[in-house]
Amino acid sequence: MATVGRLSRRVIATSLSGHLRHHQNHNLIRRSLATEAQAAVNESPDRVKWDYRGQRKIIPLGQWAPKVAVDAYVAPNVVLAGQVTVYDGASVWNGAVLRGDLNKITVGFCSSIQEKCVVHAAWSSPTGLPAETLVDRYVTVGAYCLLRSCTIEPECIIGQHSILMEGSLVETNSILEAGSVLPPGRRIPSGELWAGNPARFVRTLTHEEIKEIPKLSTAINDLANAHHSEFLPYSTVYLEVEKLKKSFGISI
Repeated sequence: MATVGRLSRRVIATSLSGHLRHHQNHNLIRRSLATEAQAAVNESPDRVKWDYRGQRKIIPLGQWAPKVAVDAYVAPNVVLAGQVTVYDGASVWNGAVLRGDLNKITVGFCSSIQEKCVVHAAWSSPTGLPAETLVDRYVTVGAYCLLRSCTIEPECIIGQHSILMEGSLVETNSILEAGSVLPPGRRIPSGELWAGNPARFVRTLTHEEIKEIPKLSTAINDLANAHHSEFLPYSTVYLEVEKLKKSFGISI
C-alpha cells in the first residue's frame, strides 16, 4: 500500500508540473501575441490626426462643398452640408442645419436663418417647380422653421415654427405668420399676410409694414456682426510672421 501511495503521489506531482508548464507556455504565447498586435496597431508618425470630439460645421459631400462669404456669420454649432451657399451679410444662427445633399440651398444677402431651423432640398419637386431652396435677400426666417425645396423672394418674413413644403413660393414683400404651414405648390402673392395650417390669406400689408421688413433684416445683420467679432479665427501665426520680418530686417 505504501508503494502504491508513493507512485500515486509521483504521478500527481508529474501531472501538476506538466499542467503548470503548459499554462506558463500559454501565457508566454499570449503575451508575445499581444506585443505583436500592439506593435501592429501603433500609428504611423505621418498619419494625420483628426479630432472627432467636436461637431463639424462645414461638411463637403462628393464634389460639393459649402461656400460661406467672408462677412457672413455662421454660428459655431451650425451644420452646412453639400451644395450650400451663404452670401454676404447673411447669418445662420445656433443649431440650424442646412443640408444640401440632394439639391442647392442659397441664403441671400443680409438674410437670416435663425435658431434650430432645418433647410433641405429634394431631388425634384412634384409641382414641376425648381427643387432647390432659395432664400433671397433681406429675408428673415424665424426660429424652428422647416424649409424644403421652396422659394422665398426678397424682403419677406417667415414666422417661427413655420413649415414651407416642396414647390411653395413666397413672393416679394410678404409675411407668413408664426406656426403656419404652406402646402406643396402654394403661392403667397406679393404684399400679403398669410397665416394658419394650411396657410390662408389674412389681409394686404400696409405700406408702413412693407417698409419695416428690410429694416428687421438690417437689425439682425448688425447683431450678427457683433457675434461674428467674438468668433474670429485665433492662432499664433503672427509670431512666425514677426520672426520672419526680423530675419529680413523689416521693421514691425
